[in-house]
Order: sequence, then structure tokens, then C-alpha cells
Amino acid sequence: QVQLVESGGGLVQAGGSLRLSCAASGLIFGTYYMGWFRQAPGKERDFVAGIVWSGGSTYYADSVKGRFTISRDNAKNTMYLQMNSLKPEDTAVYYCARGKYYNSGHSSLNYHYWGQGTQVTVSS
Repeated sequence: QVQLVESGGGLVQAGGSLRLSCAASGLIFGTYYMGWFRQAPGKERDFVAGIVWSGGSTYYADSVKGRFTISRDNAKNTMYLQMNSLKPEDTAVYYCARGKYYNSGHSSLNYHYWGQGTQVTVSS
């Protein structure tokens, strides 16, 4: 059974930082492209960041580039999202997901498994 479990969300003031983790089980973590998505109230689930299996190539939405950093530790079956300089507009439920392809892109349709999400709330 494949499971992805996010953790590390919470309430933080604008300008602060959080580090999200995504722990995987039931799969060979290192063979898959992984991504982070987020969904704010009343909005679509949007791509945030992605990373290839080796960790050598990363991709970011324009809205988070320069502030967020995606990484993975295949030996620990864990992916991370370091979020700095947080803004109120970053408030959302953040999801990790396993992609179908070497580079699965921005579309949620290219991802098979999803975590339950972790809430990030940034106050003004």
C-alpha cells in the first residue's frame, strides 16, 4: 500500500519559515519524480515545486521561486519543502505527490499518489 504523509505545517507570521516533510512508504521512493502542490480556499490545486529522482533538477512555480527550496533524501524516503519569507498568500493546504514520468510537469493529472495534505497558515 502506497502512502505519502506530509508534516510540518502550522501557523507562522509573514516573513517566517516552515519546513514541510513528505514521508513515503510502500514504494521505492528514489525511482519517482516527486512534487509539491498547494490549494488555497476557493482556488485550484496548483503546482509549487518538483524534483527528479536524483535531486539534480528542480522546478518551481514563479510565485515561490527564490523563497522555497525542494529537496529529497532517497535513503530516508523523504522529500522536503523549505519555505522562507512566507507571505499571507502562501496560506494553503500543501500536498506531496508521486509523479508518473521522469519529469511530470505542473499538471496534477500526471501524478498518481497524494498525501493527505498539511495546513500552512501565514498571518499578516
